[in-house]
Amino acid sequence: MRVLRRIVVVCAVLGLVAVAAGCGTAAGSGGRPEKVSGKAGGVVLRVGDQKAGSRALLSAAGLLEHTGYQIEWSEFAAGPPLLEALNAGAIDIGAVGDTPPIFAAAGGSRIALVAATYSAPNGSAILVPKDSALTSLAGLKGKKVALAKGSSANAHLLNALKSAGLTFADITPAYLSPADALAAFTKGSVDAWAIWDPYTALAQEKTGARILADGTGGLQSGLGFNVSSPTVLADKAKESAIRDYLSRLARARQWTRTHHDAWAAAWAIQAGIPESVARVSVQRADQHAVPIDDALIASEQRTADAFSQAGLIPKKVDIGAVADRRFNDTAAAT
Repeated sequence: MRVLRRIVVVCAVLGLVAVAAGCGTAAGSGGRPEKVSGKAGGVVLRVGDQKAGSRALLSAAGLLEHTGYQIEWSEFAAGPPLLEALNAGAIDIGAVGDTPPIFAAAGGSRIALVAATYSAPNGSAILVPKDSALTSLAGLKGKKVALAKGSSANAHLLNALKSAGLTFADITPAYLSPADALAAFTKGSVDAWAIWDPYTALAQEKTGARILADGTGGLQSGLGFNVSSPTVLADKAKESAIRDYLSRLARARQWTRTHHDAWAAAWAIQAGIPESVARVSVQRADQHAVPIDDALIASEQRTADAFSQAGLIPKKVDIGAVADRRFNDTAAAT
């Protein structure tokens, strides 16, 4: 119980951080403008962020100020409410994982994928308790599995089950926020947990959790996106600001690849997690900007098709129709 209490406290401080690799559904959307960065006056770029997300990244890399435009930051608990705010016109752009845009597009939201990142998927994991008898994905049949609905973990679990000849109908999904799922996992209320870093690293460090299957081998795309809308992109001043903003993010991510310890220390403070957990997560991810090209669109399309074929979204989504390649040059920013 002492271990559980420590974990619950860590999760409370963590604030349901849904990093780019995850972005699952969580209680509370937040979204009130909180911070303003950059030059006063002129163009205002309204950015949807998540705990210890883009703003923390830019700040750690020294790229947050002197933008020539103003950034109004709004913090959200997860990707789905961030995209709801985008669809409502409350923000101009925001970073989410690979799955929230699929659910948003299937629900009729007018979105545009304007930039992409890739993170090594070995931090995405289907975890089991250290003393679990489960040794293979096939053993999940009939078991209760915790996950965040509409998150990258949702896609990972779907693909993992398929690789073992199983479907979602073969398990009992427990749709929980990451903090609630960690508590349930620690208490033994679920048999397994589909999740992403830093929760994977946190569960490994605090409970000795075992990885039944990580995201490698095509089970998880490793993709994340910055998402805007056609309406926002029609504004030339906003388009220019977005180009600069995406270039800064790409440069910041490049900085993290050569400054693992500095980024881990900054991320740990912002997210309220142990630095040891942040360090493992950063080293595993090696996140970097990538262009939205044919191969990437095909990868995201496979994820979307898996959800539609499983009946988990209301209609088929055409990723090519929501992909916008005009900012691809920012992926090479240095």
